Amino acid sequence: MSIDVMTLRRVSVRAAAILLAISVLSASTVRAHHSFAPYEPNKQIKLAGVVTEFKWTNPHVYIQIDAQESAGGETKRWLIECASTSILNRAGWRFNLIKPGDKITVIVSPLRTGEPAALLKQMLLADGSKYGNGAAAGAATIQ
Repeated sequence: MSIDVMTLRRVSVRAAAILLAISVLSASTVRAHHSFAPYEPNKQIKLAGVVTEFKWTNPHVYIQIDAQESAGGETKRWLIECASTSILNRAGWRFNLIKPGDKITVIVSPLRTGEPAALLKQMLLADGSKYGNGAAAGAATIQ
């Protein structure tokens, strides 16, 4: 009977070790992804400008544009955060969709801090083509 108790203890220790490993791996995966909390969820602005950089990378694609927030305002370099390459591919984007020098108009949710960075809601190209940023980022509510 003592052999059965020892076997049971070994199985329990192994099961506990496996559960601990799964918990640690799951926690690090959840912690690695961030939310859209830094951005104003109920505020959207329209920016028209010139692309200075387009980074097609994971976990997020980034666009830098030189744009004025309002007519006659100061031109600033804005960093626009987009979804992942896989989400954008499903939305019709391609790695060569835009390039430095292209004129684009974007609708974005700006950072809460007021710094010139934002979360993309919609992009309008010079030819009139519109591109969204995937469902998780939300749709543009202004035109």
